[in-house]
Amino acid sequence: MKKEDYHENGFNGDYSIVPGTQNRYYFDWAASAIPDPVSSEILIPFGNPSSPHFEGRAAREALENARSRCASVMSVPPETVFFTSGGTESNCIPLYSHLARKCSGRIIASAGEHSSVTENLKTLERQGKQTGEIPIDSSGRVTPELLTKTLEKYDDVRFAAIMAVNNEIGTVNNINTLRDIIKNRTDSPQKGGAPIYLHCDIVQAMGKIPLDIPGWDIDSASVSAHKIGGPRGIGLLYLRKPLETLYSGGGQEKNIRPGTENIAGAIALAACLENHALPEKFTTEYAAARSRWRKLLTALKNIDRCRIIPGNRDIDDDGFSPYIVQAAFRDIPGEVMTRALDDLGFAVSTGSACSSSSPERPVLTSMGIEDNVSLEGIRISQGWSTTEEEIDLLLAAINEVLKFL
Repeated sequence: MKKEDYHENGFNGDYSIVPGTQNRYYFDWAASAIPDPVSSEILIPFGNPSSPHFEGRAAREALENARSRCASVMSVPPETVFFTSGGTESNCIPLYSHLARKCSGRIIASAGEHSSVTENLKTLERQGKQTGEIPIDSSGRVTPELLTKTLEKYDDVRFAAIMAVNNEIGTVNNINTLRDIIKNRTDSPQKGGAPIYLHCDIVQAMGKIPLDIPGWDIDSASVSAHKIGGPRGIGLLYLRKPLETLYSGGGQEKNIRPGTENIAGAIALAACLENHALPEKFTTEYAAARSRWRKLLTALKNIDRCRIIPGNRDIDDDGFSPYIVQAAFRDIPGEVMTRALDDLGFAVSTGSACSSSSPERPVLTSMGIEDNVSLEGIRISQGWSTTEEEIDLLLAAINEVLKFL
């Protein structure tokens, strides 16, 4: 992106620290994707979908068409798709439904979950709910053994939250296998017998790794539009079956998420899903992303002061998303590295943007990463428009920083 593009959008920062630099290079796609033009090239009916007149009916038709398009990409029935304000709300609705249900069971979540899950578990705990943590291994993954031990530790589990792709490390969880363990527990009178609800955060998985939502047989899943090139303020919640919610309103979205619907956002989300998650587009982008990440990981592993997190991540390991990598540079705090790269025109982060106000890295701590290494970690994330040339330029910038830090 050129400087003039930033100025046209209201940014007037000082670029003089990098004489001659004309471009910015974006490697923070896991925080928010560069907008996909397809999401803005749409006509939006202006009526309220709840109004009975012609304009309202046109708006309702557009909304339901967007719902059907999203459902088709996800291979689920349209009636299971509900539009929300984004990934955080889509995670919170199932979590807080636990308060509305006449259920005294425990809520557990993996130690690698996004803060929209972990922080709200603390809130639920203050409301008197029993909670628990599913440990993750040194790769940031929930293994079958760790999940089994957690279910053995707690015999009152009724809700489990396990994300598909970790937003800081890129670790992929085998949801299909983990669901089988939960179903085995549910189906076995000797092991408790009561149903366990499984919610899956697929915000960093949609359009990034192969998904099989019907095959996973999960109860709910969260999606955020701005992670796949759509606008902020729109997401969706997949619900295999309806659930009881804590708050009401005008009855929109079958009262799962009441409030006047964001039609523009819903249509944009549908367009982005079709552009990046349909098999024909996904397969091409996935292969290209793997190729670029192979190049990046190979080069990083050859830098003496660089440590990939986790250290056992192989270059071609499909147990990690090819869109996210965590790396630490010896003796350089992550905050310093991100600022130095920013000065050279490169946008990276230390971790989740939603937790950027805190220096703590709970996911890395749960993986057993030493505190000093955790503080040196940065997250590099790419997207469909990232190029091989940009990878080369990023590597050159990292080596330049290492010369003077």
